[in-house]
Amino acid sequence: DDDDDDDDFESYSCGQRLAIILSLPLNLALALTIPDCRVPGREGYCYLTFILSIAWIGAFSYVMVRGIEIIGFQFGIPDFIMGVVFLAAGTSVPDLLSSVVVAKQGKGDMAVSSSIGSNIFDVAVGLPIPWLVYTIITQKSVRVTGPIPLSIGILLLMVLLVITSIAGSGWKMSLRLGGMMFLLYIGFLIEEVLRIIVFA
Repeated sequence: DDDDDDDDFESYSCGQRLAIILSLPLNLALALTIPDCRVPGREGYCYLTFILSIAWIGAFSYVMVRGIEIIGFQFGIPDFIMGVVFLAAGTSVPDLLSSVVVAKQGKGDMAVSSSIGSNIFDVAVGLPIPWLVYTIITQKSVRVTGPIPLSIGILLLMVLLVITSIAGSGWKMSLRLGGMMFLLYIGFLIEEVLRIIVFA
């Protein structure tokens, strides 16, 4: 079995080997702290596995946010831009991976609904809960700074353009529609960056 594992590792490309080596400390930490409930006879650990997974996600999220703040401060990039561009992309990677998996299984509806549902969850649950906890503890309101109202208007416009694009493609996910979505995102990023630079 060890020889087979060695053969499997040698069959990987240099990039795959590097990814395995770099992710080894992380995978080791997760393996030592999170029980694998997929093993027959350990199904009862599923709740503990879920709770510990959420705890790790929270820890990773904190490190990611702090890292983004530090990088933005070092390069003089506003927090709003760092959030719109880098933080948003980082938090969307799990959605991307899950959508790719179910899309490969032929479940396009699940891929689309997962992306939509996760964003609604972020806005309706992910944002209010920290604000609620903060206001309960400090008895102070949270002041939101930055051009948020205009950004919300642009967001609604983007949603309208996305729906129009999907309807124009006959409600079918295609290569052309994917390229159009990507161009919409690039246009959104350019608009946000230019608006911050102009009105800064």
